[in-house]
Amino acid sequence: MKEAGTTSKILQGAFVLSIAMVLSKLIGTVQKIPLQNMGGDVVFGIYNTVYPFYNLMVVLALAGFPAAISKFVAEDAALGRQARSRQVIGIASVTLACSGLLLGSLIYFGAPLIGGWIDNASVEPALRASAIAMLFVPVMSGLRGFFQGYQDMMPTAVSQITEQSVRVGVMIVLLVYLTSTGATAEHIAAGALIGSAAGGAAGLVVMGGYWRRYRRSHHAVIEDSLRSGNEGEREGSGKLLWSMLKYAIPVCLGALAVSLVSLADTFTVPRLLKAGGAGEAGAMVQFGVYNRGMPIVQLITMLATSLSVLFIPALAEAKVTGDKQLVAERSRLSLRWFWLTGMAASIGIAMLAQPVNIALYQDTDGTSVIRWIAFTAAGSALSIISAALLQGISIVKAPALHLLAAAAAKTLLNLLLVPQLGITGAAIASVAAHFLAAALNIALLTRRTGLRIRAGTTLFKPAAVLAGMALAAGAAMLAADALLSAAGLHARLTAAAASLAGAAAGGAAFLAGAVKTRLLSEQELRMLPKIGASLAGLLRRLRLLA
Repeated sequence: MKEAGTTSKILQGAFVLSIAMVLSKLIGTVQKIPLQNMGGDVVFGIYNTVYPFYNLMVVLALAGFPAAISKFVAEDAALGRQARSRQVIGIASVTLACSGLLLGSLIYFGAPLIGGWIDNASVEPALRASAIAMLFVPVMSGLRGFFQGYQDMMPTAVSQITEQSVRVGVMIVLLVYLTSTGATAEHIAAGALIGSAAGGAAGLVVMGGYWRRYRRSHHAVIEDSLRSGNEGEREGSGKLLWSMLKYAIPVCLGALAVSLVSLADTFTVPRLLKAGGAGEAGAMVQFGVYNRGMPIVQLITMLATSLSVLFIPALAEAKVTGDKQLVAERSRLSLRWFWLTGMAASIGIAMLAQPVNIALYQDTDGTSVIRWIAFTAAGSALSIISAALLQGISIVKAPALHLLAAAAAKTLLNLLLVPQLGITGAAIASVAAHFLAAALNIALLTRRTGLRIRAGTTLFKPAAVLAGMALAAGAAMLAADALLSAAGLHARLTAAAASLAGAAAGGAAFLAGAVKTRLLSEQELRMLPKIGASLAGLLRRLRLLA
């Protein structure tokens, strides 16, 4: 009964955390659209230059501690060592506060130096604004790890949504105020990044409230545990900190690899554009245009990340039972599923790039770049699922190393292509880097699982379905645009309606084509963990499955 209750609690917590993660990431992604609309491409460029650097600093400040806190607290909870778990969060909180203060100070006072590395002084106010968040975010994240150790995901979920909501709300208020007062682009971008500090402070307040409630409710339990001797000999603070660091640092390195791929653009593209004669403001305008397609692609990668979590335990289960054929079959099916959906999303975004650009950003600047950026969705989807599959068979370091290789390739390709092709070259480099990470993951997966990839079902049959999808999306988009333009509808509304019509027609054509050509059989659909049976049942009710 206790095991069943624990399992139920884990599943409920995973569901709550997944919903919160999707909502918070959706808020964080969509907020970039009003940022560009209200601030313009220079502000958008500065923001997208600084934000990846801010993310990197957060990763370094956290140093993997939230995961370590969660692990140590979970172990202490299982052994009834309530006081030791308090010691864990106490030591970790002091460490996180110090690391946040140190790195925040380095960013704030080192902003001119960092601006020199980027070769653009306009980023300095935004860098200083981002540094303020380092006072709040590390400690907030540590407290989240503490409650996750007790399998209580609600504090994390509430604080995540609060953090993102306050961040976006403050950003929009400051955008309205600063643009109305005629502030410079540098200071408008800084105002947008102050939202990160406000969100971090709000999230910390929420976690502080949960912490106070925990202390009141567990005070008597901790005192009883200490009196009964369940805690054993109290571990030294230095020894406990070292134990947490040994677990946390590898986690930090994995997260660092993800940040470095995005950071490659920050330190190369603006500098190369400026060297090509664009000037500081011109480089930021072009970098802003380059980033227009990113929020759309991030929605796809967010979905892929959420779904990939389902495949890790499914593959781990097959590995533990020693069923090598099942491991290979589930790997093959997962890769094919994500390849199909990733390519469908990429082709769909590329086909609808012009109306989407007008609907979201008011003009057609950078439409060709969005078409290239669209194909990072397919590469990212494959990279994400292949990394999850490797983790499912207990290979956790290799995906991080492959991401580091992708970051190095991205940097090199930027240096080669941006001087020749401008931001189009940076977009091509992004596509190549994501597909490189995916290829390295898949190559290792084939060696370890005996997986065989069939060209017919992977390339040839999908090509016909994807071509049909592209034709349907394009035809629906053109028809809607012609009809609504003739009716005199506003250009942005017309573009939005044409985008939705194209997406709906393309999605329907892809689904029908995939089923009718047996790209995925009913048996294969039912093998998808958690969602397979429901999806197959839905398609059967729609009479798309025989």
